[in-house]
Formats: sequence, structure tokens, C-alpha cells
Amino acid sequence: MPKSSYSGVEANACVEWAPTHAATTGAVPVRDSKDPHGPALTFGLAAWTAFVIAIKSGELTH
Repeated sequence: MPKSSYSGVEANACVEWAPTHAATTGAVPVRDSKDPHGPALTFGLAAWTAFVIAIKSGELTH
């Protein structure tokens, strides 16, 4: 799963997502990288795409 570029050196303080999963299911699962066997949230492809675009454009900040 890809990891956030904000994950840092330890790479354990971020979210992971599976964009290739969307190709077969139309949904993008997202999970906490610190708990890889824990629950995942699932977003529709359109909603996830809109979220990523909003983050990249600076519309949403952390």
C-alpha cells in the first residue's frame, strides 16, 4: 500500500491506501499504518479522488 509522504523516517505515523483495489471494486480502502491488521475505512473512488485533489490544491490542510 502507498504511504503518505508525511510519514517520516519511521514510516509509522501515516495512513496507507490501496488505489489499485479501486480498479476492481470501485472502492479505496484506507488504514492506519501503525495498525495494519486493524480496521480500514472504504471510500468510493470519486470521493477519494475529490479528497486527494482538495489536499493537493491546498483547499484542505492538516
